[in-house]
Amino acid sequence: MVLAVPVAPPGWHATIGADADELVCVSTPPEFFAIGQFYARFPPVSDDEVVACLRRATPAQDAAHASAPRAAGDADPPARREEVRPQVGLIRLAGYLTVPENAPQIVVFAHGSGSSRHSPRNRYVAGVLNDAGLGTLLFDLLTRGEERDRANVFDIGLLAGRLAEVTRWLRAQPATANAAIGYFGASTGAAAALWAATEPGTGVAAIVSRGGRPELARPRLAAVTAPTLLIVGADDEVVLDLNRRVQKELRCENDLAVVPGASHLFEEPGTLDAAARLARDWFTSHLTPSPA
Repeated sequence: MVLAVPVAPPGWHATIGADADELVCVSTPPEFFAIGQFYARFPPVSDDEVVACLRRATPAQDAAHASAPRAAGDADPPARREEVRPQVGLIRLAGYLTVPENAPQIVVFAHGSGSSRHSPRNRYVAGVLNDAGLGTLLFDLLTRGEERDRANVFDIGLLAGRLAEVTRWLRAQPATANAAIGYFGASTGAAAALWAATEPGTGVAAIVSRGGRPELARPRLAAVTAPTLLIVGADDEVVLDLNRRVQKELRCENDLAVVPGASHLFEEPGTLDAAARLARDWFTSHLTPSPA
């Protein structure tokens, strides 16, 4: 469940953040007295208007889901997924590890700000990767308590350190010890993925960023050696410009894929599936099993 609002007071996520899997807010101005002060028109919205909007949206959503190979947010089959609790320092993080039979590659997901292992978009991408025979690990980079401090969400060094530690934990598990490992990062998670890939002992073989903020990892960009794919929506103009600039700073093999008609969250019909297929193709061509 995604809770999206145009404007909110500072600290709003701490009050209602536990009610949604992902939070999106355009602006949190410090001088916040009432929502209406930020609108030229702010009339009441009736239930009938809301229902009418939902009915207009439903046919398009149904058509998009019917044409997609997997419905966004569908749970992975129970037999294929295992709940895990990687130990990082003094804390344990919650995650889902899915390893198809004989999977020689594992893709570790680094979620964006306000997101978690329950992210419907990342679960969708993970399902596409699983169908291609790739293993996946979706886990929370922060605990619930840590998420309440918004500074942690944008502390790329902290997030990258967690990702690197979980990667080392993954390499210590018998079922994944010899697997080639890739990173899939979204939003701020993409910066964490690029940063973590430069940490000793991670040995990351490929990276994919979806709607990422790779410029937040600028101190480490030149040190990234793993082949990197940047996926950005054509309508996400600000982030697209940032990714174009970052691409010039990367010294590794890299590519920029622009998905037509996609905004930052890839909510438009068919756009998330396009991004998932781009990620699948990049990982299957760049991830090679490590020697035993």
